[in-house]
Amino acid sequence: MTIATTRAVTFADRVLRTRSLASDTLLVTAGAGLVGLAAQIAVPLWPVPITGQTLAVLLVGSALGSLRGSLALLLYAAAGVLGIPWFSDAASGWQTLAGPTGGYIIGFIAAAGLAGWFAERAWDRRVLPSLAVFSAGTALPFVFGLPWLALVLGLDLGQTLAAGLYPFIVGGVIKTALAAVLMPLAWRSAGRGAS
Repeated sequence: MTIATTRAVTFADRVLRTRSLASDTLLVTAGAGLVGLAAQIAVPLWPVPITGQTLAVLLVGSALGSLRGSLALLLYAAAGVLGIPWFSDAASGWQTLAGPTGGYIIGFIAAAGLAGWFAERAWDRRVLPSLAVFSAGTALPFVFGLPWLALVLGLDLGQTLAAGLYPFIVGGVIKTALAAVLMPLAWRSAGRGAS
């Protein structure tokens, strides 16, 4: 028995070669932990800090696949709400999810699922397809985060974009490019290890 029933091979499946409920649970938990660690790599800005989370979200979704990747980010959000201090700046609790960054955290679940869905179709094995997928995965948290930010802080469109989008464009491009290089390299390394 496994968490995901798909037969698509993700990077985690390629490396582990066997699947079980125990291995899937371990991967989901490790994925959540990686995102929690990456959240602590931060440039403090208000109301939304720049963090390493997006890179971790892309890598976790791609490596684990759509279901396990989404579950890892759902676990990250739920455990953070329940008190694990692994949101940015070691924050936790409902106030974080209900605050200005909450929409981005919810968007991470969708971004991991999207990256995983494309990874299950082998889009993460070459740089150019990875770049397209990870660009969409980087943009998706903003789809959730910007309206949430505007609602929570009562911002107009210009204020929302200035606080919640513009400061993150350069970092987003860098994290997208990094993920688009790292996953194909990981696949090539896994392929060499199998020979």
